[in-house]
Amino acid sequence: MNYYKFEPLLKQTLWGGDKIIHFKKLNAQMENVGESWEISGVKDNETITIGDGRSLNQLVHEMKGQLVGETNYKRFGDEFPLLIKFIDARQDLSIQVHPTDEIAHRQGKSRGKTEMWFVMDSAPTAKLYNGLRRQITSEQYKEMVENDTICDALAQYEVKEGDCFFIPAGRIHAIGAGCFLAEIQQTSDVTYRIYDFKRKDKDGNYRQLHTQEASESINYTVLEDYRTSYTPQKNESQLLVECPYFNTAVYDLTEPMTIDYSELDSFVILIGLKGEGTLTIDGEEVSFHAGETVLIPATVKEIRTEGTIKFLETYVLS
Repeated sequence: MNYYKFEPLLKQTLWGGDKIIHFKKLNAQMENVGESWEISGVKDNETITIGDGRSLNQLVHEMKGQLVGETNYKRFGDEFPLLIKFIDARQDLSIQVHPTDEIAHRQGKSRGKTEMWFVMDSAPTAKLYNGLRRQITSEQYKEMVENDTICDALAQYEVKEGDCFFIPAGRIHAIGAGCFLAEIQQTSDVTYRIYDFKRKDKDGNYRQLHTQEASESINYTVLEDYRTSYTPQKNESQLLVECPYFNTAVYDLTEPMTIDYSELDSFVILIGLKGEGTLTIDGEEVSFHAGETVLIPATVKEIRTEGTIKFLETYVLS
């Protein structure tokens, strides 16, 4: 095939909301859906193709470089390198951090996690945390977690549709109540929970914190601004993030566009954010709308889009 769509993995969470099922136009009755895993090769959480029922990792194993790109296959083998999610936060998520690959290996994990967020139609009061707003030491961090003041050290942002945040491994962060966003990340489920606002789970227990592991993983560098700045434009590609783990651009289209991938040795993932249209891939026309995610193999060298649609494009350059 020249494209793949997958059955989403819907995750019910303590903090989940009610937007995802409607946004994705699903016929499902579920409450507190916090995440939709759109494309996942995480063990025991692999997405399954619509149509032939193959898992993502099965596709990689069978198609190898034809799916992910020859260089990517040499780098990642049979593991797909990215995990794509939609996230709907009715409540604040925990304050957390992810390790770098190097630190994850020292801690006995397979890899770390670098990620990014692209904010969609969120609540007017939506906020999130990303990065430190003032310098603290490792010992001060532990004290602030203990005395419930760690949020005082974090940079907080009011967010709106179109805001973008890059979160390299080591940066403290948290999605706040009211946020609805798309997340692109390394294929890794390593998350160290720093602080959880003293919440209890359905059984009345506090959720586990990972204070020591997080302390080893935090990058204590302070930046002036953690938001990814760009000027929204219509009908052109706008690069948002370029890093060793993924390159991501946003398209906001009202006119037909041909996108050339002839020089790209990578799969491409398109993540529908708003509107609807069609993709013509190797002569085959396929519908594409907000809430859908499409995986295009590395062998595809050109696609044509039509319709009024906004989407993210992401791929991996080794």
